[in-house]
Amino acid sequence: MSENQFFLVREDMLTDAMQRTLEAKALLATGKAAKINEAVQLVGISRSAFYKYKDGIFPFHSVNKERIITLMINLEDRSGTLSELLQIVASTGANILTINQTIPLQGRASITLSVDTAPIQIGLHDLFAKMKSLEAVERVEMVGSGS
Repeated sequence: MSENQFFLVREDMLTDAMQRTLEAKALLATGKAAKINEAVQLVGISRSAFYKYKDGIFPFHSVNKERIITLMINLEDRSGTLSELLQIVASTGANILTINQTIPLQGRASITLSVDTAPIQIGLHDLFAKMKSLEAVERVEMVGSGS
């Protein structure tokens, strides 16, 4: 495998040291830890583990700036649901590029959204959680990303 190849890996597949490295980096980025030594002590990893992974692991949203993602959303066919969903996306600062909704069948509809994430003001995980919090939303899944 090439050294420059990248992979998208689900968080629960990461080793404990990788997850803790991400936590330490977040502490440093938010100012909750002033120095690396403090951050690694707070999350419970060695400095050597931190240095091993720090330049090779990043939250998806931090490397996905200026990118377009495509979401597939399944929802119950209720009046106003699509409007509420779009309002949630817009409230994050994301730019909705395309919307495609299937004709509702058996009380369910599928929505495909293409969204520019460059201006987003929260993490994608938080965006998905907000979308899923709508009672009529049954599933939110990222089906693609690109520049």
